[in-house]
Amino acid sequence: MAERTLGQLSLADSLLREVPGNARLERIAGLIDWQPVAQLLAPLRQGRMGAPGYPSLPLFKALLLQQWYALSDPALEEAIADRLSFRRFMGLALADPVPDHSTIWRYREALGESGLAEQAFAAITSQIEQSGFVLKRGTLIDASLIPSAVNPPPPPSDPLPPDADGRPASKLVKHERDPEAAWTAQEGKKRCYGYKLHVAMDQDSRIVRRLLLTPANVNETVPADDLILGDERRVYADKAYDSHGRRAALPARGIRNGIMHRAARFHPLSRWALLRNAMLRVRRAPIEPLFALIKRVYGFARASYLGLRRNSAAFHLACTAMNLKRWAMA
Repeated sequence: MAERTLGQLSLADSLLREVPGNARLERIAGLIDWQPVAQLLAPLRQGRMGAPGYPSLPLFKALLLQQWYALSDPALEEAIADRLSFRRFMGLALADPVPDHSTIWRYREALGESGLAEQAFAAITSQIEQSGFVLKRGTLIDASLIPSAVNPPPPPSDPLPPDADGRPASKLVKHERDPEAAWTAQEGKKRCYGYKLHVAMDQDSRIVRRLLLTPANVNETVPADDLILGDERRVYADKAYDSHGRRAALPARGIRNGIMHRAARFHPLSRWALLRNAMLRVRRAPIEPLFALIKRVYGFARASYLGLRRNSAAFHLACTAMNLKRWAMA
């Protein structure tokens, strides 16, 4: 597919160079070396049938703008057409055509299908780490549930009415439109049908260094080792992540164990272990506001899409945008 040539400045663009822009967007644009990101995303191009495709990087930047300003696809199209700062961030000249909302939607779908959202997150986060902003003194690990985008099916324990022939219906535990979501129950909390966000956050910079999205019924301890980077001095987590294997593995990797201890059956925690847990609870507390930010500001109060792959791509996009904004504000 042919590709549009964007960013060729006209006389009007030259005259507007001196007009003050959005300082935060300009800082973010200058902090990142976008060339490796452009090369990574180059296989993805979007254009109408028969029309040249848009380069991938401007569309990826458009999705970042969507995260920062909480815009729908049609609202994003209007904002790009209307706001000079958005065009500058995307690298569009005044005469360049604006991608319409269907182009933006198709690009997001292709980004999720290709798995490049995860790779772009890793590439940008790597640049943030290489700048020295991430001190790596400690990694905070935690998880949080989000409901599925669909109304949940009956929980496994709820009986269903008989079918048309009067026979007892089988218990429905999956939704036909979102079968990758799952039921789970937390102690003292309501059951949830949906997904689980898993995050590893740097202790000092609050940069999200690694993340995963799983069905809600995946226990926190299952993906825990995938969230440990290996270059941090200490790992902090609550007692859900405690295991004998992990207590031995962390020191063997040169990482201090900051995981709260969990009592075993017939083996209550000692007074020392309780005091240790109380101290670690304070150390790991800063990760809680991160989930509030993800849910309230970046739209993850519930899943926005159907399926694990789409929601995982959206989660990586949100954390990419969040990391860039946090870095720019430092």
